[in-house]
Amino acid sequence: MDLQERPAGTDGPAWRRPLGFVRSRVHSIAGQVFLWQVAVVVLLIAAALSALVLQARSYSTTDAEHRTRAVATALAGSPGMAKALAGRDPTATLQPIAERVRKSAGFDYVVITDPQGIRYTSPIPRLIGKHIYGPYQRARNGPYTSSFTNPLAHIVDTTAPVHSPGGQVAGYVSVGITVARINQGVMSQLPVVFGGAAVALCLGMGGAVLVRRRLHRQTHGLGPAEMTRMYEEADRARARLQLLYDAGGRVGTTLDVKRTVQELADVAVPRFADFVTIELADPVLKGDEPSPDTGTPGGPALRRAAVSGVRDDTPLYPMGSVVSFLPTTPEGMGLVTGHPALATDLHLARAWRERDPVNSDSVLDYGIHSLLSAPLRARGLNLGIVNFWRAGSSEPFGDDDLSFAEELVARAGISVDNARRYTREHTMAEALQRSLLPRGLPEQSALDAASRYRPVWQGVGGDWFDVIPLPGFRVALVVGDVVGHGLHAAATMGRLRTAVHNFSTLDLAPDELIARLDDLVTSLDQPGANDERATEVTGATCLYAIYDPVSGRCTMAQAGHPPPALVRPHGGVEFADLPAGPPLGVGGLPFEAAELQLEPGTGLVLYTNGLIYDRDHDVEMGLAALRAALLEATGESPEGVCEAVFGALVPPRPRDDVALLIGRTRLFASEQVAEWEVPSDPAAVSRIRSECVGQLSVWDLESLAFTTELILSELITNAIRYGRPPVRVRMLRDGGLVCEVSDHSSTSPHLRYAATTDEGGRGLFLVAQLAKRWGTRYTALGKVIWAEQSLTVTPDQLRDAFAPDHESRTAEREPADQQIGAPEREVLHRRHPHAG
Repeated sequence: MDLQERPAGTDGPAWRRPLGFVRSRVHSIAGQVFLWQVAVVVLLIAAALSALVLQARSYSTTDAEHRTRAVATALAGSPGMAKALAGRDPTATLQPIAERVRKSAGFDYVVITDPQGIRYTSPIPRLIGKHIYGPYQRARNGPYTSSFTNPLAHIVDTTAPVHSPGGQVAGYVSVGITVARINQGVMSQLPVVFGGAAVALCLGMGGAVLVRRRLHRQTHGLGPAEMTRMYEEADRARARLQLLYDAGGRVGTTLDVKRTVQELADVAVPRFADFVTIELADPVLKGDEPSPDTGTPGGPALRRAAVSGVRDDTPLYPMGSVVSFLPTTPEGMGLVTGHPALATDLHLARAWRERDPVNSDSVLDYGIHSLLSAPLRARGLNLGIVNFWRAGSSEPFGDDDLSFAEELVARAGISVDNARRYTREHTMAEALQRSLLPRGLPEQSALDAASRYRPVWQGVGGDWFDVIPLPGFRVALVVGDVVGHGLHAAATMGRLRTAVHNFSTLDLAPDELIARLDDLVTSLDQPGANDERATEVTGATCLYAIYDPVSGRCTMAQAGHPPPALVRPHGGVEFADLPAGPPLGVGGLPFEAAELQLEPGTGLVLYTNGLIYDRDHDVEMGLAALRAALLEATGESPEGVCEAVFGALVPPRPRDDVALLIGRTRLFASEQVAEWEVPSDPAAVSRIRSECVGQLSVWDLESLAFTTELILSELITNAIRYGRPPVRVRMLRDGGLVCEVSDHSSTSPHLRYAATTDEGGRGLFLVAQLAKRWGTRYTALGKVIWAEQSLTVTPDQLRDAFAPDHESRTAEREPADQQIGAPEREVLHRRHPHAG
C-alpha cells in the first residue's frame, strides 16, 4: 500500500503514516506546541554554540596578548639582558635563551634587537642581522602590544624595551604568537561542547514529546480555532457565574413582590438580554397562593409586573397589562412544561406571531428577534413567566442559554415566593390591625376631633387611639402603644383597646381605669406552666383623658406615655405636666390623675412616641419639632392640624407606627344646663318635678315632659329614701336630654324584676324602659345616677314602656297603673288618664 493509500490513524512508524494524520497532528495545539518547542531548543543550542565559539575566539586573542606581554616584559627586565646586549657577541649569548623560551612557551618567535631594530636572535637563523618590521619604536616608553595579519596567520606581538644601567634603551625584546596556535587548544574542547549540546537537544526533544502528549490529552487534539472557541465559552461561563452571583445579592433585597421581580429584570439587562418582561399571576401580586392552573387556558390571568431594557421605547406590552399566551408559544410552553422554551428567530415563530399580529409586527420591526421564556416557579407551582428578549446585533438565544436562564429564574423564584408569603402575612396582620382600630370617630358634642394613623413601613405595630362618648355629654380620649411589631403587638393592642372600652362603661376615673388596665396586663403576663408559646405583654403605654364640656375640666392619667400637647386658643403650645406613671405591667408605682381647666377652643393633642422619636434624634428634638408644627398650624381645623403635623414629622415610610388624636374643646352654654338642690323631704319631689317640666318648656321639649317626670320622680325618690344629702338634680340639653340625680352616698341601686304581687321594685325598670340608656357613676363625694333620652318620644316608646312585664313569674297580666308605684301612678293618671 502506498503512503497516499494508508488510512488515517493507521498504526506504524511516523514516516509511514498518512499525510492527513501528520497534518492533523501538526494542526493540533499539541503538535504546534511540539514544533515550537523543538525549534526553540535548536535555536537555543545553536545560539549557545555560537556564543561559545565567539567567546573562545575572543578568549584566544586576549590570552595571546597576556602571554606575549608577560614573556616580553620578563625577558626585557631579566638580569644580564642589558649586559648581553652590550657584549661582543650578543647573538651567541641570547640566541639559545630566546629559542629555549620560544619552544618551552609555545611562541612562534622570540626576537631580540638592538635599538635600531637589527635582529640578534630569530627562529630563522638567516634573518639574524636583518632589520625587523613593525612599530617597534613605540615600545621605547614601555611594552607595546599589537595585532596584525600576514598572508599566513593572525599574529599578536608584544615588544618591550631593554634599558641599560644608565636608563637608555639598549634594545628590544619582541615575542609573537599566532591566534591559531591558541585556538588549537580551544578547538580540542569542541567535541565535549558539541556532545553536551547534543545531550541538551535530546533532553529538550524528550521534554517536548512529553509536553506534547500531555497537552494532546488535555486539549483532546483540538486545533487553535477550536481552542479559541473553547476559551470563549469559558469566558462566557465565567461571566454567567458572575451574573448568578450578582443576582443573588441584588434580587430579593426587600420583601416586596413587585420590587423583587423588578430587581430580577434589571440584573439581567444587558448582561444576558436586551429586554426583560415578567408576568405574575394576579393572586401572587396580592400575596395569595398561586393556582395550580396558572398559565393554562381558563387559569388566572397573568399581569405584567416588571419591565427592563436597554431602551424605554420598546413596543412590548407596558406595565400592568394583562397578557395571555397560546399553549404553542414559548411563554405558554414554558408554563405548561415547567421548563424554559426558546424561539431562536421570532420571524419564524408562527404561533407567537398569530397571538397578536399587530403587536408582533411592531416588535419585529423594532429589531427584537429572539425570545427565551422561563417559568417562575416555587414549591412546584407557577408564579408567572420571565421573558428574555434580544434585539439588534445581539446573537440569538441558543440551547446553551436555556440551562442558565432556568438556574437564574429558579433562584429568583424563591425570593419572589418569600416576598409573596410575606405580603400575605403582612396583609393579614395589617387587616387585623385596622380591624382593631376605630373605623371612624363617634358622634359626640364635647369637642371637635380628628385623627391620623400611619403603620410602620414593614410590618404592623401596636399603636391605637379612641374617642369614647361618656354619660353627661363627656368624652374620653385615649391613645396607647404596644412596643414592638408584628401580629403579637397588633393582637395585644386589640385586647388592651377592648379592655379600655369595657372599663370606660363603668365610668371610672382616669387613674382608676389605668390601674385596672395595669392589673389586666400583669395578669396577661402570667402564662400557664405548660404554655410554652405564651408571650409577655411588655412595653405597653397608655394615656387616658376625660373632658367634661359642662365644667371645662379635663382629667387625665398616663402609664409611661408621652404627655399631651395643649394648644391654647390665642396661640401658644405647652405640654401637660402629668404625674409620672410606669408602663403597663411594670408595677411598683401608683397611678395618679391630674385635672386641668381648659378654655373653649383649646387643642388637646394626644400621640404615640413614633411621632416624636427617631433613631436620628432624641425625644426633646421631637417634642420641639411637634411644638413648631402645632404653632405653624394655628387657626387650622383639627383635620388641618393633623395634616400639617403628619406632613412635617412623619416620613412616607416610618420606622414605627404613628397615631395622632386631636380634639378641640367646646363648652356648654349656661342655657344648656339647669340645676336644683333637693331638700331631704319627699314633699319637695313634686315642686322639683314641676320646675323641671317648666325648664323643658323653656327648651321647647314639652313632648318629653311625661317621661322626664316619671324618670325624675323615681331617681329623686330613691335618692331621698336611700341616699345621703345633699341631693342635687341637673338636666343637660344638647343632642339629647340627660337627667342626673346626685347624692353623697356610695350605694348604687340596681335593676330587678318584681313579681305581680310586689308593690314596689319596678321604678328602675320603668326608667330603663323610658330612657335610651341609664347608669351610675361614682364621684369623690358620692354617686350620680343618670338617664339619657332622645329629644323625641314616639307612641311606640310609651307603649313599650307600659307593656306587661314579660319577665313576670305569673301568666296573669295587670294594667300598667298597677305595676308602678304611687308617685308614678299619680303622674300617669294626671297626664294621661287613658294610658295603658
